[in-house]
Amino acid sequence: MCRLCQQRMLYNRGGSRRDFLKGAVAVAGVAATGLNLFAPRPAAAESANQANAPEDSGRSGRRYVIRGGAVMSMDPAVGDFPVADVLVEGKKILAVGPNLHAGGADEIDARGRIVMPGFIDTHHHQFETALRSFLADGVLINDGSGSPSGSTTYFEYILQKFAPVYRPQDVYINELFGALSQLDDGVTTVHDVSQIHHTPQHSDAAIQALLDSGRRSAFGYFEGAGNNPPNYAYPQDAVRIKRQWFASSDQLVSMIMGGEVYLGAPTYQQSWTIGRDLGLQIAAHILSPFGIRPILDDLAQGRGGVGPNGQSPGSLRVGPDNLFIHMTGMSDLGWQAVHDAGAQVSIAFPIEMNMRHGMPPILKMQSLGMEPSLSVDVECTMTADFFTQMRVCMNLQRVLVNQMILDQGQPPNPVDWGLPAGAAANPWPTPPASLPPLLTTRDVLRYATINGAKALRLDRKTGSLTPGKEADIIILDATRLNVAPLNQVPGAVVSLMDRSNVETVIVAGKVRKWKGQLLDADLNRLRRQLEESRDYLFATAGVPQDLFSKQ
Repeated sequence: MCRLCQQRMLYNRGGSRRDFLKGAVAVAGVAATGLNLFAPRPAAAESANQANAPEDSGRSGRRYVIRGGAVMSMDPAVGDFPVADVLVEGKKILAVGPNLHAGGADEIDARGRIVMPGFIDTHHHQFETALRSFLADGVLINDGSGSPSGSTTYFEYILQKFAPVYRPQDVYINELFGALSQLDDGVTTVHDVSQIHHTPQHSDAAIQALLDSGRRSAFGYFEGAGNNPPNYAYPQDAVRIKRQWFASSDQLVSMIMGGEVYLGAPTYQQSWTIGRDLGLQIAAHILSPFGIRPILDDLAQGRGGVGPNGQSPGSLRVGPDNLFIHMTGMSDLGWQAVHDAGAQVSIAFPIEMNMRHGMPPILKMQSLGMEPSLSVDVECTMTADFFTQMRVCMNLQRVLVNQMILDQGQPPNPVDWGLPAGAAANPWPTPPASLPPLLTTRDVLRYATINGAKALRLDRKTGSLTPGKEADIIILDATRLNVAPLNQVPGAVVSLMDRSNVETVIVAGKVRKWKGQLLDADLNRLRRQLEESRDYLFATAGVPQDLFSKQ
């Protein structure tokens, strides 16, 4: 019997998952075997709710109909319905509308529920799941203040202390648990920005976890944070990863090339060039710190990277294949280039506000006729709950615009609101034409769904309940104590709901959460593995574990 088969048999008979992962990752090419060696074991027994879930959902030719819900399609051509049905066959949506004929298809009763597309998270560092809440009071970079916020910081602790000690098995369980947690929250798609690619084995473990989660994912191949070993392979390993894992464009997990400009012109030129040669989207954090503003200005003028003699300026420029994360503190020149190129922007509102990334640039985007997608960023500081992302986005924009309206007729405030020059500089008898409109609940729902799909170049597959697209659907319970009675669907979702309202989650036609319970995942077992990983990370990084830290 081969070594891999022996390992698989031991694992299935209840051997140590930690020992199994160590052995499996050590075997060259293990992740390429397609044996799904890392797959979580299913729950020990099905509950009554699980037993009632549609059988073989997502399988080719298998039909079921979601019947009688309030359907919010997020597609203007399809529309919204107070009461309607969604017919699914295999992984695709066949039809949306009232009183659909479905033959002998299984039925999911959605009366009293809201049926809508799943949420899409365009920037999430899932490898940090075991570090949840550790940096709840921290900011991005040490500011020398000696304060709790200014001293325990993301750059020093998460990237410089914790990240370098991750093993492939730590990457795997962090990625998997974080993905399942967001599935439970109704987030059906993620762009996983894990700066943990110290070795090819770390990369393979991350990809395998994304596959095993059953969630639609864009694997972001970024650098390894901190000191890296001799077999560090970023960015050139992108060629192998693309060939080995992403040869097909018709799969649940896709690939994005990470190209951080703060790593220096030679490095980001190499990563951007490799990404473009492979036909990949190229993502980068673009924000106020780290001296990024002049780099984006160079890219805006086609002078990014290095020239033929190895010196700057080069000839790289912003393109339609770019996904820029945050975009705080950038110049008008940089913004105009992003707008003109059709590049995508992902805003992480709560994190940017809490960790000193700079003002979330929602007003700037509105002034340019642009819209963002939404992202959660890091769970070491804030929740990955997408209801929180939508509410904070809406609240931040509205407090800014509302204050500008209240300031009319008063001496102007010396604040850069992110609007065109002079638009907010004078007292107003009435709000000026250039003042952005207040965001509505439907606006932020668009940011959280179809805009996310566009940002990840997945809008032909997902982001709306459109016949022909893949069935990434969430069913939200509007009969619960925190929502009933239902009076307005977008308002109920954004202003009232939380993860307790996420009743059923479907990805590519397959039911992944049913009647409030995730399927095919032994969460107690996975939680213990995550806790073991956390204990290892803290001990190896030399960071004390203190549940009531006064840092």
